[in-house]
Amino acid sequence: MALLALFCACDDSDEEKDMTYPEISVDGTPTDGQRYHRGDTICMSCSFSDNLELGKYNIEIHNNFDHHTHSTSSVDVDLDEDKEAVNPWVFNQDYDIPSGLTSYSPSVCIVVPDNIDTGDYHFMIRLTDHVGWQQIKSVSIKIIE
Repeated sequence: MALLALFCACDDSDEEKDMTYPEISVDGTPTDGQRYHRGDTICMSCSFSDNLELGKYNIEIHNNFDHHTHSTSSVDVDLDEDKEAVNPWVFNQDYDIPSGLTSYSPSVCIVVPDNIDTGDYHFMIRLTDHVGWQQIKSVSIKIIE
């Protein structure tokens, strides 16, 4: 009986459990179908929120020369013909969010390299909250001459 009472006393049912995915709201750029020239700067404009606490985010840019999908957008964009990558752009960077925040609007600008293959790319944002729930937002962009 004493063991059962100890178990009940240690129950953390009053503590709020995080069972909610964080949210990504793209406020401006990039948007599906947006075009960038080599050498341009892509400045991400978005905001993040979570019911309890945000964790980290990641930005990944990779080619979409084979027209795969990440199924996060219902917008149809004009795609170039399939092609083989010769010098594709691959960008993958993790970013910390200050601890304790439930909302955050990052300021990140990324320069498009001058020497990459032009064509279709995905700009992906992965947002993770403090316990590991993850949300993904992917937009299709095009890199042109």
